Amino acid sequence: MIDRYAYPHRLLHWGVAVVLLFSLSSGLTLGFLGFEGAMERLGRAGTDTLYTLHKTAGVMMLGLMTARLITRLIYVVPVHEPPLPPFQHVLSTAVHHLLYVALLAMPVLGWLATATGGFPVQFFQFNLPGLVGENEALSQQLFVWHGWLGWVILGLVVLHICGALYHWLIRRDGVMTRMSLF
Repeated sequence: MIDRYAYPHRLLHWGVAVVLLFSLSSGLTLGFLGFEGAMERLGRAGTDTLYTLHKTAGVMMLGLMTARLITRLIYVVPVHEPPLPPFQHVLSTAVHHLLYVALLAMPVLGWLATATGGFPVQFFQFNLPGLVGENEALSQQLFVWHGWLGWVILGLVVLHICGALYHWLIRRDGVMTRMSLF
C-alpha cells in the first residue's frame, strides 16, 4: 500500500486547486483588462460581479490555506517511497513551502490593498471589515505586489504541475497517488 496524505489534507489540496484556478484566471483577466477595459467589455454589472467573485475567491483561499496549514501540522506527512533524489527533494520542498507562503500572503495583500483603496472587501454579497484605513499610495503599492505575487504563484504552480506530471508519466513512482482523492 502506498502511504498517502490524510484525506482532509487531500481534500483541501484539491479545493485550493479549484479556487486557485478561478482566482488566477479572474485576477489575470482583471489585470490585463484593467477597470476601464473590464467596464468596456463586461459592463458595470459584469465588472462588479467579476471583482466580487475574485475577492470571494481570495477570502476562500485564505480560509482553505489556513485549514491546509493546520492539517499539515496535525497529520503526518508521508515519506516518499522510493526516496526522491536529493535535488528533487530540495526542489519539491522549496516549491511546496513557497506555495504555502504565497497562497497565504496573496489574499492578505489583496484584502489590505482593497481596504486601503477604499473598496469593499467582499465575500459573496457580504462586506467584510477592511481592518485598515484608506491610504491611496499604499493601496497602489499593495496592488502592485498583489499582481507580482500572482505571477510568482503561477510560476510555482507550473513547477508543481510539471513535477506531478514527471512523477506520474515518466517515473511512475506512485507520488501522484499520495494526493489523489480516490
